[in-house]
Amino acid sequence: MTDPSQPLTVYGRQDCDDTERTRDWLRARRVSFSEIDIDRDPGADAFVRFINGGFRSTPTLVFDEGNRKIVLTEPTDEELERELVRAGRG
Repeated sequence: MTDPSQPLTVYGRQDCDDTERTRDWLRARRVSFSEIDIDRDPGADAFVRFINGGFRSTPTLVFDEGNRKIVLTEPTDEELERELVRAGRG
């Protein structure tokens, strides 16, 4: 379940190395986020497939900026850093 107080949601899977890398990267920088395991949440799985053209691409990150959402799929550390700086969280 998403945490509405967290402006960043990470959709991932426990067996995904990229999800683990992203999660570790965010934690090392003390960036707060909520996480949803798409293997355990059918609605989240459907959302990730919809956003990613039918693929279960993880991690898929959603930055909630009120009426605007920014989605990053399988971002590199550099892409993630750029988005956090842009959002004023980096």
